[in-house]
Amino acid sequence: MTTRLSLQINGRTVAYEVSPRTHLGDFLREQEKLTGTHLGCEHGVCGACVVLVDDQPIRSCITYAVACEGRSVTTIEGYDSDPLMAKLRHAFSSHHALQCGYCTPGMLATARDIVLRLPDANERVVRAELSGNLCRCTGYLGIVEAILFVLHDLKQTPDARVEALRSSKVLQHQLADNTRIQNNTLPFQTFSAHDVSSVDPNMRGGHSIPAAALEDSPQLTTNGTTILESFDLPFSATTVWLMMIDLPAVARCLPGAFISTLEADRVQGGISLKFGPMQAAFDGVATMSIDEHNQTAILNGNGKDRLSQSRASAKITYRIESIEHGHSRVHVNMLYSLQGPLAQFSRSGIVQDFVRRMIKIFADNIVLSLTDPNQSLTQQPQALRPLALFFGIFWDRLRNLFSRSK
Repeated sequence: MTTRLSLQINGRTVAYEVSPRTHLGDFLREQEKLTGTHLGCEHGVCGACVVLVDDQPIRSCITYAVACEGRSVTTIEGYDSDPLMAKLRHAFSSHHALQCGYCTPGMLATARDIVLRLPDANERVVRAELSGNLCRCTGYLGIVEAILFVLHDLKQTPDARVEALRSSKVLQHQLADNTRIQNNTLPFQTFSAHDVSSVDPNMRGGHSIPAAALEDSPQLTTNGTTILESFDLPFSATTVWLMMIDLPAVARCLPGAFISTLEADRVQGGISLKFGPMQAAFDGVATMSIDEHNQTAILNGNGKDRLSQSRASAKITYRIESIEHGHSRVHVNMLYSLQGPLAQFSRSGIVQDFVRRMIKIFADNIVLSLTDPNQSLTQQPQALRPLALFFGIFWDRLRNLFSRSK
């Protein structure tokens, strides 16, 4: 059994005989060949299939095509003349808000709805509104910043065409609400997150900040990847402790690190890294807390990569232990998280291996520095050698693979 369906798709009227159980997503892809609408979970969860029906975002994988009789449907292919979508597309590109691109059509449709309905939305509201659109690549940071950038730009430079869309959007929502009240129906239910008090405050410290701004103070990392390492040094625990609480000395032994300002227990600086395909130049701030009695220090910091706009936060705890023969052991507990394009490297384990080898170089540099405190006049501590690190990690992984297969 089929049903006659007539509707507008991207401004063009079409009519077909369709099965009543055909979903709109399948109809768009298979009948109209509009494959920009992506089907992911097909359970209305991931948001990849979001399109606009009468200018409201709906999930096409759980919407019957026949329910759209007489309505206007807009897919990702139909935004060429849309002034707001032009701004969003540019912002998504410049803020690295897409990688594989599978979720992007749905993300853009939702982003357009957010900007039109919520011109004063802050970061927490944007994140709550995006909670129905899942992305497996970006870490969401670029997506959120792209939307915030467009919102901020429209406040600074209003666009009459966008304002006209906003007026139409508000009117449509009012008319839809009236229809639901009169008919006691809910044809296309949308959810708004005006009250975001339940949003996890650890998302970004529980407060709104400008999209491009770097946080003024470091925030503790509560979720992320943990690395536990230790290394021995041929020096007394007291000698090592005095050096490890000297932040300029620590920075000097860490390849690529620099300090720009130092005030009491707060330091501002950065670190530049290059490892195979990965390049990063993080600028940020950190604070140190010290337990003299137990010779334990905690360094909390975060930063933003100038190249990829990725963000990193870390909590590094190190403890100095005295061992035999006047030597000492440094125990390092590092909890870190990455958001943005560089997060993909963390998933593969590359970053973990890279950090461990950085700790090894750091330990070697400490030995050099303590052996000859004036060595800066004669030689520099061991520098980071990306190619050697890359092949070292590759060899270790290859060796582990063959050892497991035996």
